Amino acid sequence: MNKKDLSEFKRLNILDGTELLFAKNHTNDFPNHTHDTFNIALVINQTFHAKLSSAFLQAPVGTICITNPDEIHATPCDKYTGNTFITYYIAPTILRGLNHGVDVFFKDKVIYHPPLFTLFYQLAFHTENKTINFEKELINALSLLVKEYATEIKFKNQNSRLFQEFIGENSLEKFSLENTAKGFGLDKFKFLRLFKQETGLTPNSFIILKRIKMAKEMLARNEEILDVAIASGFYDAAHLSKEFKKYTGVTPGTYRNI
Repeated sequence: MNKKDLSEFKRLNILDGTELLFAKNHTNDFPNHTHDTFNIALVINQTFHAKLSSAFLQAPVGTICITNPDEIHATPCDKYTGNTFITYYIAPTILRGLNHGVDVFFKDKVIYHPPLFTLFYQLAFHTENKTINFEKELINALSLLVKEYATEIKFKNQNSRLFQEFIGENSLEKFSLENTAKGFGLDKFKFLRLFKQETGLTPNSFIILKRIKMAKEMLARNEEILDVAIASGFYDAAHLSKEFKKYTGVTPGTYRNI
């Protein structure tokens, strides 16, 4: 029987901090979340599912599944055999540069292009191969992706005053839904409804994602996991580990030791 939930993360010192997730037989769902990067996922086995606010995607084996920066999405995984996929996390600045300074948006989220799939797939296993110029080859693959599939439609994150003010708060501290709602002159139910309508996330999910982003920055500096947990607003190392793995697919220790 194949072991499940085997994941590996790579953080590369190229192209504004490109990252790679190798998920093997992954059975745990990724809940609603966002990234400030493009997610370029290669579907290795089992149909890959992604829930967006406007669509439910099904990406067959051998396809590339893309989400744009700040797009709310969730990834349900097969509970029995798990899903195996490789995801590149690419900074928007990189694709913008490859698109002559114009913002990039992918309207087509599921792409069937066997040569491009193979190129991304092979490159993922040669990040440290000194016989090839990995950065140059990755740029070539990304350039082809942009040339063939990028559109002029721009994804607009519909932020309102409520969202903007909430971002400005120190949400790493203990969050009180009632107190925050009162601060806007709203009852908690209306605040929840408006916040989710405007962001696609619950306030709790938004806070957790902000905390995880801070935790990733600290872990990249090789700081102690307990210190990271407390500083980023989690109760303890166990709480950090649970939430971190839920949203990233790997434990904080794995991410720190890349």
